[in-house]
Amino acid sequence: MNELNSNSTSRRDFIKQTGTLAAASAFVGMAVPYVHGAENSTLQVALVGCGGRGTDAAGNALSVKGGGTKLVAMADVFPEKLPAKQAALSKQFGEKVDVPTDRRFSGFDAYKKAMDCLNKGDIVILTTPPAFRWVHFTYAIEKGLNVFMEKPVTVDGPGSRRMLKLAEAAKAKNLKVGVGLNSRHARALQQLAERVHDGAIGDIILERGYRMHGPAAFFNSLPKPGGITDLMYQIQRFHSFIWASGGNYNDFYIHIIDHLSWMKNAWPVKAQALGGKHYKHDPNGIQFVDQNFDTYSVEYTYADGTKFFFDGRCMTGCNDNFSSYIHGTKGSAIVSKSGDCGAPSSIYKGQTPTGSDRIWVSEVPKGEENWYQNEWNDLMDAIRNDKPYNEVERGVQVSTVSSMGRMAAHTGQEITYEEMLNCEHEMAPGLDKITEDSPAPVLPDKNGRYPVPQPGQTKKREY
Repeated sequence: MNELNSNSTSRRDFIKQTGTLAAASAFVGMAVPYVHGAENSTLQVALVGCGGRGTDAAGNALSVKGGGTKLVAMADVFPEKLPAKQAALSKQFGEKVDVPTDRRFSGFDAYKKAMDCLNKGDIVILTTPPAFRWVHFTYAIEKGLNVFMEKPVTVDGPGSRRMLKLAEAAKAKNLKVGVGLNSRHARALQQLAERVHDGAIGDIILERGYRMHGPAAFFNSLPKPGGITDLMYQIQRFHSFIWASGGNYNDFYIHIIDHLSWMKNAWPVKAQALGGKHYKHDPNGIQFVDQNFDTYSVEYTYADGTKFFFDGRCMTGCNDNFSSYIHGTKGSAIVSKSGDCGAPSSIYKGQTPTGSDRIWVSEVPKGEENWYQNEWNDLMDAIRNDKPYNEVERGVQVSTVSSMGRMAAHTGQEITYEEMLNCEHEMAPGLDKITEDSPAPVLPDKNGRYPVPQPGQTKKREY
């Protein structure tokens, strides 16, 4: 894949360059530290993207320790979402939700209107499909807003490079930015990481991660029904389309990829992978038309040669396994017992996690069991007390590592981190100018099927 970009830049060089570029940008021309909310003042919140994850994040914002937050604006490309989500949040949080009809916005420019309701130093939640993250983050920086954005933060090389520049611009304005990689805020995993980094299991020699279960969220999609355009159908069912979400690989698997890389204290430098589609039809025999593979098996390699094996599967009736493990020269550990970051984490003196060999188990402090709430408490602490806080670079790095594994499976090639970062295939260019009348980034054939990866045949891009 070296031919992907003959002028490829290393991650370290690129970050240095983006700092220089950011310093010359219009953003940084305005770079003065903003005064964040005083300890007892109320910070206004706008929600951009009113799906389930977005409304849950808004709930976390309104539940933060010490209070002092109020939801004042909501935006979504689909207007029908707004009344129900506003009503649900109002029922739960009462006066902390102040979003009348004239502060509920829909359409592709709704994000601007919602952010325009805020003052500098307030907070915007970005929980739309990740393809739009750079567009919305750009405007948030222009407005001087603190940000919480969901993962993944990028889906392709051009988006990753763009987001790295924006991360530097946000730092220059002293904006606080949280990214929804909640494993890093799970207290059990924090305790384990500290011990592993201190040598509790010796040198890491192998990592294993699994997320195998039945189809979830918008993993599968049937042919587009009438009454909706291809563009809106793809945004509505974003997990089914690589351009919108990175597919199920990026959205479903990123937490395990992130926390195992954290345990290793490094990012994988290359990946080779297998993957495929199988019986892609519903119980009535109608063919699914999405772009996802049903199975992925990826071998990640770190710079020192250590291997990290990840297996993902979305198929009904198979053995389910949703967990992660690390093996070292002096022992082993269960990182997540169940789920993205399920406690307890534990350490064993041998390579088999049996009760008799267990030498440590995590103990989560009371009140800190919810990692979704923890990440908001940590972000708000940084805003209130003006602490350095910008998780975007790490968000870009793990999004790139996720895309690297996905692209290795989809092309049948070994893909390096640098090749993924510097890949020139922008899957959905021009999203900052998109309207309801814009063509969809991918179009179906006469049978309603969308382009799918063809390993070994399409090598320099994924479809």
